[in-house]
Amino acid sequence: MSKRWYQENKRDPWRRDAKAKGYRARSAYKLKQIQEKFGIIRRGDAVLDIGCHPGGWTQVAIEEAGEGGLVVGVDLLATSPIEGAIVMVGDITEESTIEEISNHLGDRKLNAVISDISPRLTGRYDTDQAISLELSTMALDVASDLLSPGGCFITKVFQGAGIEGLVDAAKLRFSVVGRYSPTASRTASSETYLICQKRLQMTNGGGTAMEDVQRHLASIGIVVDEEDEKDPETKVGFRKIPKRE
Repeated sequence: MSKRWYQENKRDPWRRDAKAKGYRARSAYKLKQIQEKFGIIRRGDAVLDIGCHPGGWTQVAIEEAGEGGLVVGVDLLATSPIEGAIVMVGDITEESTIEEISNHLGDRKLNAVISDISPRLTGRYDTDQAISLELSTMALDVASDLLSPGGCFITKVFQGAGIEGLVDAAKLRFSVVGRYSPTASRTASSETYLICQKRLQMTNGGGTAMEDVQRHLASIGIVVDEEDEKDPETKVGFRKIPKRE
């Protein structure tokens, strides 16, 4: 840990305020600002938080959904219990995890899917951005499958190649799609949030969001390599390789 990183975080007003208010992460204020501007979560809503660890967004979702709301958080990492929420360990790409979420929902339909999911950063921007793009696209596919018509979806994504493909894929599934950068985001961060509202009854077009984004990448001269099988513990995301002439 560098001395500069430590000093910057010590001076960070969002981090200090989050700690004082009992939020588990400064990122809670990003969702609070998104909520203030767009009103994504309503009282009584059923909300799914994808990539919920350590729980800051889940805490805000509980506040916004209020009494009568239902908040489910899922992450590959174990998240300490959060009063008022169901937190579970699971891979959102696996059917068993979706089934467990459905069991917790019972007869309720999801009104909002939120995701502040982020890759474990490597320090190589192209790699980190590509992994972030895949995670966000994965979250979009889950939201598209589970949200009730009219529902909302938020996900974080890093600026870079392929983001327009993700935006276009979202527009096939939601009637209102935009991007927003909360002031609580770090000044030097390249992150932005995709804000999707009013889930359509039916997707405009066939296939998955992942397929849509892959087609977009191919159209701008990027192809998706096969997943590296040397390290099964590492999720590499979209790896970008220039097309051969």
